[in-house]
Amino acid sequence: MKLHHLNCISSCPLGGRLMDGRSASVFQRGRLCCHCALLETDRGLVLIDTGFGLDDVRQPRRRLSAFFLALLSPDFREEMTALRQIERLGFRAADVRHVVLTHLDFDHAGGLTDFPQARVHMLSAEHDAAVERRTWLDRQRYRPQQWGDRSRWHGYLSGAGEPWFGFSAVRALDGLDEELLLVPLVGHTLGHAGVAFRADGRWHLQAGDAYFDRREMDFEHPRCAPGLRMYQTLMEKDRGLRLANQQRLRQLKREQGANLSLMCSHDPMEFEAQAGRRVIDAVPAAARPVAGAA
Repeated sequence: MKLHHLNCISSCPLGGRLMDGRSASVFQRGRLCCHCALLETDRGLVLIDTGFGLDDVRQPRRRLSAFFLALLSPDFREEMTALRQIERLGFRAADVRHVVLTHLDFDHAGGLTDFPQARVHMLSAEHDAAVERRTWLDRQRYRPQQWGDRSRWHGYLSGAGEPWFGFSAVRALDGLDEELLLVPLVGHTLGHAGVAFRADGRWHLQAGDAYFDRREMDFEHPRCAPGLRMYQTLMEKDRGLRLANQQRLRQLKREQGANLSLMCSHDPMEFEAQAGRRVIDAVPAAARPVAGAA
């Protein structure tokens, strides 16, 4: 597999430095990323999370909640959507055969309608919670306006699967390589998952919102920007499971070392270190057309 790191539209939350750990003050808005992974595989492109989509950029008030628009003020730039960045690489929307979701929050699933031919993979518990939208917060975070046709969605039961580096109920994904796995990481939502895959000779784990600050993965002294800690508490559905899964991720990172690349969705410094570019920059354009591109 070939891996591309994409920031699919930054959120710019209130609190500045309290949120991103590097803004000049707490009185300006910060800048987080929406770290998505694009994989080139023998079975077409696989996109892990979609970030915000084209229609979110064009009609944000119709698609997203007023609460999160005010809190996060996303930097809506069309060139930063997953679709436009994929096109910069020389591909088309139809080349994305599979989308794998860590969860269905609005900033992870907004681009689903940009890839209507893709099969969408997630834990069944996430699908059920998103459709039911039982609480006020659920109705703000889960936005059916973003989902489009759900006939291509494919869910996986949380309790079924095989062990993987100390994690249980890990599932290979139907129709995909056996080295691309859905790893339950419940807590942030009731069906939250990580996505593990092998590329560049090692395992990578996109942990979604299982953690928000790379320093939370420090085994001896985990820490987090105070604003992000508050945001995680606001959004969590099961605090005990969320914290337990963070500890399991710390242990995994400690045990695997350089054999594992761990990433979350929103830490801008972690993204820049792995992508080799600033969060405000789109993926570089392909030097030459990719086979199969229009």
